[in-house]
Formats: sequence, C-alpha cells, structure tokens
Amino acid sequence: MNYYLLGYPVGHSVSPAMHNAAFKELGLPHIYSLLETEPEKLGETVQRLRENKFGGANVTTPHKIEIIKHMDTLAPSAKRIGAVNTIENRGGQLIGHNTDVIGGIKALTLKYGELTESRVVLLGAGGAARALAQELAPKVSELVILNRSPDKADKLARILPGNTVGAGLGEQQVVKTADIVINATSVGMTPNTSESPIDAQYLRQGQLVYDIVYNPIKTKLMQDAEKAGAETLGGLWMLVYQGVESFKIWTDQEPTAETMYNAALRVLEDWH
Repeated sequence: MNYYLLGYPVGHSVSPAMHNAAFKELGLPHIYSLLETEPEKLGETVQRLRENKFGGANVTTPHKIEIIKHMDTLAPSAKRIGAVNTIENRGGQLIGHNTDVIGGIKALTLKYGELTESRVVLLGAGGAARALAQELAPKVSELVILNRSPDKADKLARILPGNTVGAGLGEQQVVKTADIVINATSVGMTPNTSESPIDAQYLRQGQLVYDIVYNPIKTKLMQDAEKAGAETLGGLWMLVYQGVESFKIWTDQEPTAETMYNAALRVLEDWH
C-alpha cells in the first residue's frame, strides 16, 4: 500500500524516512513517499489518489486548510481545528484527521510540564498554529497570537476560549513577558535558515522557545534563544508524535516513537 506526503514544497521532508522505518519495524509491506503538489493542482492530485490504491497521506504546508473541501468527511479532530494533516482512505472514503495537536502538545508538555499558569505567545495563524491554539487556549493563563496578517490572528483569537488575543507581528514586544514562545510558521525553515520570526532582543532567560520547524535541527530562532539564556525545543519530536498518531489511524498499529525519531534524525544529520 502507498502512503504520501502532500505539500509544496516537500523536498526537505524527513517523513518518508520516519514512516518507512516504522513500516519496516512492524513488518508492513507499505511505502511512504513524497507527492509534491502545487496549490492549483491539489484537487486533481486528490482525485488521482482516489483512483489509485493508496492507504492514506499526510498533508503539510500550504494545503492543511484547503484540503478540507476535497475530503468526504472530517474526523472530530479536524472539524474542531479547521485543518487536516492526515488523510485516511477507508474503503474509498477520504476522512480528514488532525494529529498536529496531539504531537505538538505532547512534545511541549514533556519538555515544559504543566501549562496551566503559563503565558504563551504563538506565532502564526495557519493550519499548525490553529491546531495548537485550540488546545492551548483553554489551558494557559494567557495566549497571544501574532501573525503577519493581524486580521487573521484576531479572527482566530475570537473563536477561542480563555484569555486569548490576536495581533500583528509588529507587536512582538509581548514576547518579553511570555513563559513559552512557539513558532508555528515556516520562517527559518531550510533553505531560509538565516531568518527568524522574532527579533532576538525580545528573548530572555527563563523562557521556553519552541520552534515547530525541524529542518534545520536548530533554527536561527533557537540559536538566538539559547544566546539569550532561554530553553529551546525543536520541531522534530512534534513531527514524530503526530506521525505516530497518523500511523495508528492508517494501520491500527503503534510504532515506536524512538525508531521514527532516529530515522528522521539520521536524514537531517546527513543533510547538514
């Protein structure tokens, strides 16, 4: 059975190495590969997949919201978040799921601990940011969403519970008072590794800076944070934990997270 990653671009993804290692570990005769899909070709790509034998797919930037219109139905996780990162093919019916939330929050809580009293600044308002915001808003003491488009950040904040506000990236001085800073944008991703979404002057000791970008392993934002004395968390464990959940949806089997992490890490280290 074939499984895919739909996105644009996807050349720097480690998902094939990660999932193929898990298939091998469990003795499953499946293959996971990249399916680079330009935005204007998303509909025809999904239709082509329907006509061929495929088990499922992951969905990444920039398709996580747009893919919804091409699904037959949405699982509760995708309905709640308004974004899809996993497609299940159940007897020809395409079901959209979202495992970003489980992956992202699991990685964060294992590193930081209890989130209840924390003040969080979240960068981005796209699919991954929406997923994390939905889970964080009712848990944390304050959530500030910053986005290039202030209107998008405000629109997202308005549908969320708790002490949640949205603003433009120009308001990033709020980062100074945050306990946790999360980059849920693609800024700093390979090949644009010299970029950071936050001015380094706003980072400080005592913060946790969590960048969901995993390639490079240590982004410019993480490097700046470490220089400022902050703790850092990269995006690879989030990728692994959401991948474990996708894998379970497709196969009803649970792979070893460490197997997937090590396979992904080997590829990243080879690239750098």
